[in-house]
Amino acid sequence: MEKIQDTFDPKPRKFIVWLFVVSSTIMFGGFTSYYLVFAASKGKGHGLVLPDAFIYSSLVIIASSISLVLAAKAMRKLNFSLQRNMLWVTVILAIAFGVMQFNAWGSMVKTGATLVGNNAAISFIYVVSGLHLLHIIGGVGLIINALVGSYKNISPAKSKYRMEIASIFWHFIDILWIYLYVFLLLNR
Repeated sequence: MEKIQDTFDPKPRKFIVWLFVVSSTIMFGGFTSYYLVFAASKGKGHGLVLPDAFIYSSLVIIASSISLVLAAKAMRKLNFSLQRNMLWVTVILAIAFGVMQFNAWGSMVKTGATLVGNNAAISFIYVVSGLHLLHIIGGVGLIINALVGSYKNISPAKSKYRMEIASIFWHFIDILWIYLYVFLLLNR
């Protein structure tokens, strides 16, 4: 009986991730386009001063991208201990981002800006930040997959693939959040 050789080809899998990134970009682009049309028809934006937690969460997500870059750099230098540490830092920062998003929503509720109310523009803030948070959860899953791979004895190609996929997706959701936050700031 012939032994089947393990031929790991990451290209098709990376393509799927890029398709997800493109489709998510289109989805969030559609939401922001809808918001612009809605706000123009009503003659006003959401009218809120965005919670400070959104500013802090933006800084945290930028820091998480930096830690992920450092993890990838450590892996390329075969410093797996530093890679693992930076991946753990990224996961912790991602969790902090999620907590800050919930704090921002709590601040909004305290000011009377609720998900269900008479201002659909305010509901938009909850919808896009909530959908972004779902992307964060998916990104954390990819980072944890890279982290688990760094502890296992897997092929260098698979380990590199896991880091690349986590990096592509995580940097995308980082840029996406910065875009959404700036969009919300500019369209009050």
